[in-house]
Amino acid sequence: MSSTDELRNQIFAYAEETYGTQPEYLWPRFPDCAVLRRGDNRKWYGIVMDVSREKLGLPGLGRVDILNVKLGDPLLTELLLGQPGYRKSYHMGGNGWISILLDGTVPVQDICHWLDHSYGETAPPMRKKRG
Repeated sequence: MSSTDELRNQIFAYAEETYGTQPEYLWPRFPDCAVLRRGDNRKWYGIVMDVSREKLGLPGLGRVDILNVKLGDPLLTELLLGQPGYRKSYHMGGNGWISILLDGTVPVQDICHWLDHSYGETAPPMRKKRG
């Protein structure tokens, strides 16, 4: 098993243990693309996929695994984009999402932290209590 596969497995195990989430493989054409979805509102809070290095602006040939998470805060996004292992979001547009390289650059503890953050960002809005 490669370190990339091991990192994917650690992320999926964390999502299952913490949120009861199983990865969903929605597209037969993209068998390595997995969505992590909240159980309450069905919103995606993480997407694991493999992308060509070229599409991410990375040197070299081949593909690299990434995890897209929602940060929501533009200042936080800009701060992380200055760090190794973080890229502008691939595929999710500019709606507060960021891509994290799953190549060992970012420690798994940090990845899980951002997955937690994304889970919170995708939560349903709080309903006001009537008093």
